[in-house]
Amino acid sequence: MSSSPIHFGTSGWRAIIAEDFTFPNVRLAVTAIAQHVRALSKKTPVLLIAHDPRFFSPEFSLAAAEILAANGVDFLLCEGPTPTPTVAYEIRRRKVDGAINFTASHNPWAYNGLKFSGPDGGPALPEVTKDIEARAAKLAGGDFSRPPEAHSPSGAKQPTIQPREEYIRRLGELVGFDKIAKGKLGIVYDALHGCGAGYLDGALQEHGIACNTIRANRDVLFDGTGPDVSEENLAPLRDTVKKTNAHIGLASDGDADRFGVIDADGKWISPNHILALVYDYLVESRGWNLPAARSVATSHFIDAVAKSHGLGVLQTPVGFKYLGELIEQDKIALGGEESAGLSIRGHVPEKDGILACLLVAEMTAVRGTTLGEQIRSLFKRVGSEFWPMRANLHLEEAVQQRTVDRLKQDFKEFAGRQVQSLDRTDGLKLGFADGSWVLMRLSGTEPLLRVYTEASTEKASSKLADDARDWIYQTGAAKRG
Repeated sequence: MSSSPIHFGTSGWRAIIAEDFTFPNVRLAVTAIAQHVRALSKKTPVLLIAHDPRFFSPEFSLAAAEILAANGVDFLLCEGPTPTPTVAYEIRRRKVDGAINFTASHNPWAYNGLKFSGPDGGPALPEVTKDIEARAAKLAGGDFSRPPEAHSPSGAKQPTIQPREEYIRRLGELVGFDKIAKGKLGIVYDALHGCGAGYLDGALQEHGIACNTIRANRDVLFDGTGPDVSEENLAPLRDTVKKTNAHIGLASDGDADRFGVIDADGKWISPNHILALVYDYLVESRGWNLPAARSVATSHFIDAVAKSHGLGVLQTPVGFKYLGELIEQDKIALGGEESAGLSIRGHVPEKDGILACLLVAEMTAVRGTTLGEQIRSLFKRVGSEFWPMRANLHLEEAVQQRTVDRLKQDFKEFAGRQVQSLDRTDGLKLGFADGSWVLMRLSGTEPLLRVYTEASTEKASSKLADDARDWIYQTGAAKRG
């Protein structure tokens, strides 16, 4: 079996455009997906095809349509850039076999990507992506080329659908738009040149709620960075919130599956804090006395909130596919991950940044206080503070490999701290006596080593991150048991 350029990470296959993300490799990946879905179905499978506004995303979706048709798989093309959560909802509503979605989500502008979703609307699980990778490798090892039956993208008219209306109708069942309207909030929405434009602001406007929208146009360079809902990238949203004296700023990333929030004073609010606030609000407002679920990299703030309600928390590896399974099984009220992913009971088993933002707006309108005030109040109620941080380290290959090897050790001490717990759910997570912790793991979407820390103060969390960074770069062996 030959090597293949198709490798699925935490959320799909992503690569640099024109380097590995090319038309030949897209055709290879889609052919492998076609083989996979045909092997599972006795009838002709049907897949949705969607795309975001990135460079060549529309053209890649047409190439995928050619390949599916040539391999005996029916398809429906989503018209225009379509949010990932909208695709997930449409899969379930139409009861089709899944979707191919061309998006690199929040990655920098030079990337594109392919997400494959199954019939439940959630991200494909590892056993599925491994099968697709194996099929792609086998094809790459043979004489794979563009099928002769395939036609040019400018050929016959393709079957298309417009899923926006049904998705927005569904949001009306999940969100208290009447409560948002009653709160008379000043809302600014930053689409970050992504798929959320016309969806999040459109949902508000259809319920008579004014919204000031920025960066709704297509810009394949994403202002020279990427459509990430990071504090740095949301500077224009911060400035607009302060300039207009808005109550809240909301943002969604490139494919609108992640959320970003700016408070009335212009402060960026950590997604970790938003998860805890929204979970607390859902338990109180919906009466959902169910556990929450979080990834291993996510703040334990949500654990403390669950405990205050007499409830528990389930932990998963990084990747929303694992949280999605719990949502699908109706075991949790909310599933969330620190990288700004959230979905709730009764909704799709996929991240929904649009829904997350709207729930934050509802919560803010109902509670009538700023998010900063709500966080301080919740800290007081649970009896502790939680200040998580994340650092992304671009390591030389030798340093990265050495770090991976060193993480396999058994630790009794780390950076002068006694280790109380050791968790290998995903990477290595070390817990300490004061409730602080550090997690080190390789990214599943970018060539990075991520360091996550949490402590009861920002200073302590920053110090722990610095110590972890020093440990990673040191040449000597760590103390171990």
